[in-house]
Amino acid sequence: MTRNAQDGAITFLQTRRSCPAKTLKAPVPTRNELMALLEMAARSPDHGKLEPWRFVVIDRAAMGRFAQIAQTRGAALGLDPEQIAKGRTQFDQGHLAVAVIESPKPSDKIPAIEQTYSTGAVCLALLNAALASGWGANWLSGWPSHDRGFVTQALSLARHERVAGFIHIASKTATPPDRPRPDVAALTQWIQA
Repeated sequence: MTRNAQDGAITFLQTRRSCPAKTLKAPVPTRNELMALLEMAARSPDHGKLEPWRFVVIDRAAMGRFAQIAQTRGAALGLDPEQIAKGRTQFDQGHLAVAVIESPKPSDKIPAIEQTYSTGAVCLALLNAALASGWGANWLSGWPSHDRGFVTQALSLARHERVAGFIHIASKTATPPDRPRPDVAALTQWIQA
């Protein structure tokens, strides 16, 4: 059997590294460039073709509002100042982010968990599309993404929707650091005959 490997894609996957969000700076992708990245992300596995996700683009002008909502919600939740600061920092420092929203669809055939997996795949695909296109990118979550009050006020999410992640995309200012990688052999089980 002959494989038709795409060497550039293989090299990218073997060496990909997320860029710390705090190192990202303007400029950011144009609307057309971002739409191309979103179209790549939308090619993710989607059992049943339900499209159980959607995108909310947060531009620089909106980041301050999100930071303030995080500040207010953190105080209302009684979080300590460090937690509040960490929750708002991604918005204080952000230039462009895409909130990937899990928006499951009713289905007798496709379990909800498979729709969750598809949404996670979209997050990774968007992250990789941005990185492969030469942008810096990072997938963040944190307490604001899981706080119902924050996501309702900031993103107007419906009750059945959740934030899978905020994918920050902008220009790289430094080579992203590498980190220890998993011992794949230790995590792999082989079942034979």
